[in-house]
Amino acid sequence: MKNEPWKSGPKELLRHGLEHLSLETDFDYRMGMIVIDNSVELMMKTYLGLPKRITKLEGVTRKIYDEATKSFPSLIDTMDRFAKDKLVGIELGEIEWYHRIRNQLYHDGNGITVEKEKVIAYSSIAKILFENLFGEKVEIVGKKYGIDDFLLVWADFNKLVVNQGPKIYSKKNFKELFNLSNNEESVLKGITEFRNKLVHRPDEISEAELNLKVNELIEFIELVKQKPK
Repeated sequence: MKNEPWKSGPKELLRHGLEHLSLETDFDYRMGMIVIDNSVELMMKTYLGLPKRITKLEGVTRKIYDEATKSFPSLIDTMDRFAKDKLVGIELGEIEWYHRIRNQLYHDGNGITVEKEKVIAYSSIAKILFENLFGEKVEIVGKKYGIDDFLLVWADFNKLVVNQGPKIYSKKNFKELFNLSNNEESVLKGITEFRNKLVHRPDEISEAELNLKVNELIEFIELVKQKPK
């Protein structure tokens, strides 16, 4: 693995946020959320600012970069416009949502808390983004959480979708794309609904349900891989 110097800053910030998360206090959950969000912002700024010979991005001029880095929404929009292929497994709307939570923590300060599950979910998104942009996994320090595991496997499913290439645009839905039976389509629908609930209402998820859906998603991915091309 190459030791590209430009990724050291975002990686250090992300690891620092994960270290806070592993300490499991209200203060560390707040700090973890803030630092992880800072790392996400730095990842995107760093990637968009790299030379074209490295990123292969077309059209990111100095003017566009300067405008993008003026605000978080502009940064998100520029990533969506120029680096969409690096956002597999990432929902930019969710990053914006977590960024707003971070702003509340940062600006309102005392008395504001953040649920552990939300920090875990955002850390998983940050880890996926870092791997997509810089080709390297950043492992969480301390405990491994089921939410983290599910979202990483979900990213693998999204990569499987992207790998279908032009077929994505000629098919109406996942059932056609992967040649799914009615039962298999129903399983995927249940997994997708669970994934949305996990990101937006993680406090409603039980450990048993989480374990079940992680296994279901792993099995579904293996099933799809074995389907005729």
